[in-house]
Amino acid sequence: MKTLVVYYSYTGNTKSVARKIAAALNADLEELIMAEPYSKDYQKVVEDTQDEVKRGYKPILKSMQHQVKDYDCIIIGTPTFWYKMAPAVLTFLSENNFSDKTVVPFMTNAGWAGTVIKDMTKVAQKNGAVVKNAKEIKFNTNNDGITTAMETSEKALDIWIEACKNL
Repeated sequence: MKTLVVYYSYTGNTKSVARKIAAALNADLEELIMAEPYSKDYQKVVEDTQDEVKRGYKPILKSMQHQVKDYDCIIIGTPTFWYKMAPAVLTFLSENNFSDKTVVPFMTNAGWAGTVIKDMTKVAQKNGAVVKNAKEIKFNTNNDGITTAMETSEKALDIWIEACKNL
């Protein structure tokens, strides 16, 4: 099965997980890049994304190097923004046809998971996907919101990645 790992990452947590998945599965890797990226000011992004998530905002994305139509399995990763998927991931899931594709959602968070997996599943299925093997990956942060370590064990992540080989 030909696999593409697609992700959006702001702080780098989702990116690090996506890279690990792609390497383990010998899959292609694609970062979702917004046409107008967020500020580098973390607090401003926190404030701005709260409104975006409430509105169901779908930012314009830059063209991708890889095409969804060329893959059997799409593993898609998002950070948690206000208990929801990142707007860039909402755009990706909303604007692609996943008929005859397996979609594997994963999300990263350092708090409450909210409805991220449920929401990703719903949008992907609406666009024809068979959704399997969703995963929440937790990180720890300090009082300033800075990631200190992955809370989900490396072993648990490795087991999940291995299971993705057999979808």
